[in-house]
Amino acid sequence: MVELDFKKGDGLLPAIAQDFQSGKVLMLAYMNSHAWSLTLQTGEAHYWSRTREEIWHKGETSGNIQIVKEIIVDCDYDSILLKVEQRGGAACHLGYESCFHNKVDNNGEETVIGKKIFDPEKVYKNERA
Repeated sequence: MVELDFKKGDGLLPAIAQDFQSGKVLMLAYMNSHAWSLTLQTGEAHYWSRTREEIWHKGETSGNIQIVKEIIVDCDYDSILLKVEQRGGAACHLGYESCFHNKVDNNGEETVIGKKIFDPEKVYKNERA
């Protein structure tokens, strides 16, 4: 069984979620060893919420879960790439397909390049996303 290096990053490793069909990067989150174990056990993405300081089952509230299709780790065993099936079409808690929906030009000007899939006010109903 692979052993990831959770000693780095104060026990948190970066985890990239990528759409397994399109290759689009959906989000970057962090996993601790417990989130990693839950992801392996369930086949669904679990992360560590740095804001709430708790395990976060992606899509538990919104229904937009991530089914893990493939896992790739880097050469130092301290970064994780999850190739996922994104249920519901949106990975971003703001309602976009991808968390990477803001394009910044060379002058620092920002343009939203994604479209909203859902209204977070209706989905989360006063919960923290």
